[in-house]
Amino acid sequence: MDRIRITGGRELNGTIPISGAKNAALPLMIASLLTEDELTLTNVPRLSDVSNLARILGNHGVDVTIAGKRSGDDVLMGQTVRLAARSIVDTTAPYELVSTMRASFWVIAPLVARMGRAKVSLPGGCAIGTRPVDLLLMALERLGAKIEIDAGYAVCEAPNGLKGAEIDFGKVTVGGTHVALMAATLADGTTVIRNAAREPEVTDLAECLIKMGARIKGLGTDTLEVTGVTRLKGTHHAVVADRIEAGTYAMCVAMTGGDVLLEGARPELMQAALDVLTQAGAEISATNAGIRIKRNGAGISPVTVTTAPFPGFPTDLQAQLMGLMTRAQGTSRITETIFENRFMHVQELARLGAHIHLDGQTATIEGVDVLKGAPVMATDLRASVSLVIAALAAQGETLVNRVYHLDRGFENLEAKLAACGAQIERISG
Repeated sequence: MDRIRITGGRELNGTIPISGAKNAALPLMIASLLTEDELTLTNVPRLSDVSNLARILGNHGVDVTIAGKRSGDDVLMGQTVRLAARSIVDTTAPYELVSTMRASFWVIAPLVARMGRAKVSLPGGCAIGTRPVDLLLMALERLGAKIEIDAGYAVCEAPNGLKGAEIDFGKVTVGGTHVALMAATLADGTTVIRNAAREPEVTDLAECLIKMGARIKGLGTDTLEVTGVTRLKGTHHAVVADRIEAGTYAMCVAMTGGDVLLEGARPELMQAALDVLTQAGAEISATNAGIRIKRNGAGISPVTVTTAPFPGFPTDLQAQLMGLMTRAQGTSRITETIFENRFMHVQELARLGAHIHLDGQTATIEGVDVLKGAPVMATDLRASVSLVIAALAAQGETLVNRVYHLDRGFENLEAKLAACGAQIERISG
């Protein structure tokens, strides 16, 4: 099993190209099920989640061609993925495939919209409740689908097609909004989605669907109006830049000091995170090429942050911010409001010398002058990269184990950091 070895204490200087967003690429790939034509996506990141989803879509009959793997290609740039669902050969998504990644459950929407039926394993075999799919299923029921839960599967049927309806989400749900959007594009009539997620990745999906012929109003707002069409066509679409990756590398620079251009990053998609980094003492400026972040020898200032749906501070940057605040000059507080059990990185940060106290969904971080390298273990995608951030400033050597979590969401992380001066390497086996 691969590990990453980091020797801390080096500033970061240079340029880091920002990849396409994983959280946009996955629903965009799933949207290929809505049309017989070919959907071509560019700027798709090289991630294990992308590869896994390609296999899942292949199970349904999608022909997936991934270009950009020829000798001499720049591995720091995105790849092109062509998807053609000319005929759906199977409307069942089995447990052994869906269990590898939660987002694959979203195939239920295009399958029932196009084929009138879908049988999809509940993700990870979970009961409806924790990170629930109940809101996703509610959206499909509003559109006229009949749903039964049978032996760990959601069986969704709409033999006469889906019908436009009003969908009111009781809480903001990115997955629910993705599902409602995709299903409504082929529904008969008009669908109004209220309390819709406003995340840039949702808007990116909507923009691609519009290119495919969908009729959607209200992009970027919490109310989306979708007028169904009888069929969608193929198109070309570039995946939006990954605001979470950009925010992660910005925190790496804020931790180590230095001067880095985050090439291709879009400040308007991550303003809440940039505001927090400015409070912490980083200098941030937008350029035509992306976002430039600097921190000189001054210390890191503590912050108080509560995660919130977009445009608030993203839950997917909470662990990274905690890693940064371990070295702040004072006391920081981070409250997590989106997901429970998202503080699993706390015990591993403590192995590096961090002082963190948990009280429910709030973490209080007492900044320390020195972190010291140690063996640590990644527990999930975002938690794993918080350990990298802390290790970049720790004295001595840190070994990050179980880095397959990192490979799910960060494209060539060690190569990008090493190119800016970090002493970091992957150890295979």
